[in-house]
Amino acid sequence: MNLPPPGRALTDAVRAPYWLDRPERPDPVPPLAGPTSADLLVIGGGYGGLWAALLAKQADPGRDVLLVEAGTCGWAASGRNGGFCAASLTHGLANGVQRFPDEIDELERLGRENLDAIAATVAAYGIDCDFERTGELAVAVEPYQLDGLAEDVALARRYGHDVSLLDADEVRAEVDSPTYLGGLWDRDRVAMLDPARLAWGLRRACLDLGVRIHEHTRVTGLRRAGAALLAETTGADDVPGAVCADRVVLATNAFPPLLRRLRAWVVPVYDYALMTEPLTPAQRDAIGWRNRQGLADTGNQFHYYRITGDGRILFGGYDAVYHYGNRMAPALEQRDATFTALATHFFTTFPQLADVRFSHRWGGVIDTCTRFCAFFGTAYDGRLAYAGGYTGLGVGATRFGARVLLDLVAGADTPLTRLALVRDKPMPFPPEPARAVGIGLTRWSMARADAHEGRRNLWLRTLDRFGLGFDS
Repeated sequence: MNLPPPGRALTDAVRAPYWLDRPERPDPVPPLAGPTSADLLVIGGGYGGLWAALLAKQADPGRDVLLVEAGTCGWAASGRNGGFCAASLTHGLANGVQRFPDEIDELERLGRENLDAIAATVAAYGIDCDFERTGELAVAVEPYQLDGLAEDVALARRYGHDVSLLDADEVRAEVDSPTYLGGLWDRDRVAMLDPARLAWGLRRACLDLGVRIHEHTRVTGLRRAGAALLAETTGADDVPGAVCADRVVLATNAFPPLLRRLRAWVVPVYDYALMTEPLTPAQRDAIGWRNRQGLADTGNQFHYYRITGDGRILFGGYDAVYHYGNRMAPALEQRDATFTALATHFFTTFPQLADVRFSHRWGGVIDTCTRFCAFFGTAYDGRLAYAGGYTGLGVGATRFGARVLLDLVAGADTPLTRLALVRDKPMPFPPEPARAVGIGLTRWSMARADAHEGRRNLWLRTLDRFGLGFDS
């Protein structure tokens, strides 16, 4: 079948995240102007900060909780991801078994409880975010990937997961693509949701409970102020402000950290996605997908995709782009070469959708670390707690991370703070230029492995030996 030119399908695509490009987005609340104080200051209005503020206020309604956000709540990674909400706290079971073998049973239990709690919060606060616990299909698109699926099924069943191994006919009965050779359906540990509406719903819940929120308020510095911490801020028209807080939760993830030590552990990696126009009934019938699972193929440079509540297909992944010196800029959110590649891959996956066009194209930053899952720590004699490095699974794991941060900043000795996941740090990235060279060599090696039946070269095998890597 002749595939359509990808450029034609991209012609009218808006260069903005689909999730955020909708009229129901809330109006911003005013920025901070002048000095104020709080019992708890939360820096960052993405999922991590919103969950921390909400959980803190639920635990102690009398606590004065203030959240500041440099943009608007949910405008960054929390509002532009694929909307996959996974139970895993460790970027997948295999990664967790490798890195935390002595506590993986506990981490799996905590992950299941965490996903259940997210579902309960969505229901309790009436958050209309299309939450659907439909699971995820991992699909093999090359023969060598089938053995990996069989190994993953065996591992998942060992830990009690409800998974099914599907042959080519069975997986194509679920979602019909000529590229699929087999699949693994994890039925209950992944939910689909609308990421921006989740962020907006958490924001509304925080405000309703009495959390003070100031958007368009950037924290420019932190310092001690006697027994408290002072956060200096800049708001609209460069109006200065300041917050004197007894405790601080830092949830800025990929953005340039207020603590210099975090620069060694986190790198910002740009990830990209396309959104189609709504499919017609005939187009939906051509691909099936009646069970609305999330999908991902199993290459190193993998694609993730899913059906939205209004019948569009989000198709993203493949490229994970790092820029020298941890550079971040709005212009880097658009990368035409990646969008063209994604469109080409989309039509290869679904040639029966050759007449579909894309409505939106966008990119955003993932905060990745060398172990692929969140790490935690404290500063300023325990008055500040931080988390970072979620590496693409933060939609679910940030709620767990917020619980850890609140325990840490309280100085509490709890089952969460005693976890090796919480106590240990990932291996740091090297400084530049070795950082950029290493990441570039890793990306090249991963692409080469995908093109050579998964065979990993000496560089990748060395990274494996030291528990390092590069992933989106």
